[in-house]
Amino acid sequence: MSTATVTKDPEVRVAQKRKLTPTRVLLYVFLTSMAIAWLFPVFWAAYNSFRDYAYTAQNGYVSFGGFTLDNYVKAWADGNFAQLFLNSAIITIPAVIVTLFFSTMAAFVLARFSFWFNLPMLILFTAANLLPQQALLIPLFRMFREVGMLDNYLSVIVVHIAFQTGFCTFVLSNFMKALPQSLTEAALVDGASVWRQYWQIILPLCRAPLAALGVLQVTWIYNDFFWAVAFLTSGDKFPITSGLQNLRGQFFTDYNLLSAGSIMVAIPTIVIFFVLQKQFVSGLTLGADKG
Repeated sequence: MSTATVTKDPEVRVAQKRKLTPTRVLLYVFLTSMAIAWLFPVFWAAYNSFRDYAYTAQNGYVSFGGFTLDNYVKAWADGNFAQLFLNSAIITIPAVIVTLFFSTMAAFVLARFSFWFNLPMLILFTAANLLPQQALLIPLFRMFREVGMLDNYLSVIVVHIAFQTGFCTFVLSNFMKALPQSLTEAALVDGASVWRQYWQIILPLCRAPLAALGVLQVTWIYNDFFWAVAFLTSGDKFPITSGLQNLRGQFFTDYNLLSAGSIMVAIPTIVIFFVLQKQFVSGLTLGADKG
C-alpha cells in the first residue's frame, strides 16, 4: 500500500461519513425547524423591543418601522433595573461560588476515597434533587422565620446552595472518578496532604466541567424568582426577575416595553455563555464521555 493511499484513506472515510442520505436530510430538516421555532420568539421580541408601541398599535406588529431606543431607557428607569441587577449579583455570585466549592470537595471525597457512606451520600444528593421545591416551601419558611432570616439575602443564597450542590457533586464525582488514580498516588508518595492533592492536582483538571456547571448555575440561580418571592418581602431586595413585573400596568401592558426589559434581563447570562462557550461545550462533552 502506497503512502498516497494511506494519506487519502482518512479523507475518503470523512467524505463517506458526510454523504447525504434521506435519513440525514430529514434529520437536518427537523433540527433546523426546531432551531427556527425556538429562536423565532427571541428574535421577534428583540425586534419589537426597538419599536414604538403607538406605531405597532396603528400598523400592527407585522409591519416595519417605528424604531426607537426609548423602550430600553424607560424599562431601565421604570423597572429600577440598576438596583435589581445589583440584588441579583448579591444572590447569584456567592451562591454559585460556594456551590461549586462545596461540590468539588464532596466530589473529591466520593471519587478518591472508599468510605462506606460514599454510595448512600451520592444517592442522598441525587434524591434531594428530585424533591419539588414547593413541597419544602412551608418548612423552610417557618425555619427561616424562627431564626430571623426572612427578608434576608442569606436565606435565598442558602437555599440555592442546598438545592444545587447535589447536582454539581453528582456531575463532578463522575468526572473525577475518570481521572487516573496514579495522579493522587504519586502525590501521596511525595508527601502531599489530602488538601494539596485536592487543591493543586485534581481541581485544576476540573476547569472544563466547572465552567460548564458555572454557566448552568448562573443561569438557574439568576433566573429564579420562586425563592425570592417566598423569603424576601422588601421590594428593594428583589432580584432582576421581578423587574419585568414592574413593567406591567394595572390595566394596560406595553409589550414592546416588556420585550425591551426581557432582553435586558437576558443579557448577563448571554454574555457569560459566550465568554465561557468553549469551556462549556468541552465540559459537557467530558461529562458525557466519563459517565
